[in-house]
Formats: sequence, C-alpha cells, structure tokens
Amino acid sequence: MTSKNTTVRRGLAGVLATCALGAGVGAVAMPTASAAPCDAAGYANTTSGVLSAAGGYLATHPGANDVLTRAASQSDAQAEASVRAYFTNNTNEYFDLQRIVQPLKDLRSQCGVTVSPAQLSKLLDAL
Repeated sequence: MTSKNTTVRRGLAGVLATCALGAGVGAVAMPTASAAPCDAAGYANTTSGVLSAAGGYLATHPGANDVLTRAASQSDAQAEASVRAYFTNNTNEYFDLQRIVQPLKDLRSQCGVTVSPAQLSKLLDAL
C-alpha cells in the first residue's frame, strides 16, 4: 500500500472512529486540547469527548453516517471518491464534523502528537 493510500485509509478510519460514539454538536461540552495535558490521560479525555460528540452527530445525520460506514469496506480510491462527493454536496455536515474534531487538531498542535485510531487500537491490543 502506498503512503498516499495509507494516509487516505487512516484518514477515513479516523473519521469513522471519531464518529463511532456519543452526542451531537452543541449538545456536549467537548474538552479542548488546551485543557488537556500532553499525557495519556489528556489524550484519552480529549479523544473520548470527540468520539462521543461525533457519534451523536452521525446518529442524527444518516447520510453522513452511511457514506462513512460504507467507506470502511471500499477500496481507497472508492472511499475517497464517495466521501469527497458526499461532503462536497453537504458542506454544512463537513464543517460540523470539522468543528467536532477540532480538539484533536488542537491537541496535535499543542502537544506535537497525532492521536490516531490506529494508535489507540495498538494500545488496546497491547493491553
């Protein structure tokens, strides 16, 4: 798998994982990276808040939920094309999800780390 394909796959997996659990935009006070220390507890708290908010959002936006769910079983090219097409036609949903994942982006900037679903999965496997 090429680096680009790996990046796309991880990005899609990140969106899917980010959207797996929780409550909707505005309904949850999501933690911010500035409030989270740059340690495992801070990463876990920030990630769980984002996952919770994203899951709730997707539960109330079935089109976004469906396209992201299907993307997980598609080839990289198909997944990228279908996700891009959906969010190009549904820009409000795209920006809503961007706001939801902002605490993870802030964490990356503040702490110099990227917390990916693959990393979380490896941690769980190691335990």
